[in-house]
Amino acid sequence: MTPAARLSAAIEILAGMVERRRPVAEAIREWGQTHRFAGSGDRAAIAGVVYDTLRRRASAAALMGSEEPRALVLGMLKVVRGLDLAQIGALADGSRFAPAPLSADERACIENGSLEDAPPFVRGDYPQWLHASLRHVFGDDVVAEGEALATRAPLDLRVNSLKATLEDARAALSHLDPGPGRFSPLTLRIHLDSEGKAPPVSSEPAFLKGEVEVQDEGSQLAAFIARPLPGTQVLDLCAGAGGKTLELAALMDNSGQIYAYDSDIRRLKPLHERISRAGVRNVQVRSPRGAEPVLEDLKGKMDLVLVDAPCTGTGTWRRNPDAKWRMRPGALAQRTSEQTKILADAVRYVRPGGRLVYVTCSLLDEENGAQIRALLSNHAAFSPLAPAEAALALGERGVDLAQAALITREGLLMTPRRTGTDGFFVSVLQRAA
Repeated sequence: MTPAARLSAAIEILAGMVERRRPVAEAIREWGQTHRFAGSGDRAAIAGVVYDTLRRRASAAALMGSEEPRALVLGMLKVVRGLDLAQIGALADGSRFAPAPLSADERACIENGSLEDAPPFVRGDYPQWLHASLRHVFGDDVVAEGEALATRAPLDLRVNSLKATLEDARAALSHLDPGPGRFSPLTLRIHLDSEGKAPPVSSEPAFLKGEVEVQDEGSQLAAFIARPLPGTQVLDLCAGAGGKTLELAALMDNSGQIYAYDSDIRRLKPLHERISRAGVRNVQVRSPRGAEPVLEDLKGKMDLVLVDAPCTGTGTWRRNPDAKWRMRPGALAQRTSEQTKILADAVRYVRPGGRLVYVTCSLLDEENGAQIRALLSNHAAFSPLAPAEAALALGERGVDLAQAALITREGLLMTPRRTGTDGFFVSVLQRAA
């Protein structure tokens, strides 16, 4: 397919998303199934156009004065890819399979349009209804933080220290040109190509042998900050597919005991195979069984309880750009209610002198600091560990992390702009002995 034909396909996919209210991944997959002639390179390039457009939907629409899929793609070409009028006109020239030629209005918008006087939520490419919440967290930096959230995310890998060293894994993947992480000693980072295409890491021998896992550096850092010590008892209360569970096991050198639980048994399904591939031996999966209290025997006995709480995922907008436009106020209210209930449950498992670590991939205070303040007001036995002190679990790298991140009394917030990671909030609470 020609670059122009790829643009036409992206416009078609975006139109289908609106018409049938499809998530972006589903819409792209459905298009590929009905257009078998498109090769893997074509599909990746088309997906890159779609994702780039969604990342900068607000600013592209403001530039072009329209939210129609065609206008959004044309605006993205200028805002994201830096193409000028002549270059965009050469792609949209009406030739076979290309978008129709630019109208006079479109040409004027591309040539003279500006975002200089646009409101913050347009320049930062985030929903208007979230402006007050984001400004509360970031103040005058809210636009810059939003712009960083609208960039492409790299592909981060975690080296499984149970099976490989960083140097060995880097050598095994040298053809992908991985670089080191900024803060985590276990991170390998692969930058995507110019069209946003990621290499098929899951087919690499190093992945198949369990030497590396796909995991954002921010997620890796959250597990480090939790400081799981070898030989201790750990409860991963919202384990999901087990990304942090596996890292905890490696950091504990396969000693002690980790109990991996999730209220939704379907989310636990991939964990069993991942445990085997990673060579993990100290994880016991506890699946929910209706109303049966499967964690009852753990009450008051855990050295560490990790709550990787379900959240709105505002910190992952680089990877899930359609999610920010699909998100509604009701979703935030639902998530904060769930988080409050999970934390109320989690405190019961922490032994005297033990720690509760609360993690979200959200940037919103409603899901982060406010949840910790509420917990502390109801549970006098818990007190927050200073975030800069908690980060010292990483040694000297932790000092750098604490300087880069946004620090509050309640915890540490990582963002794409500040730390080059997805957005993650981490709070460490100590229970009195």
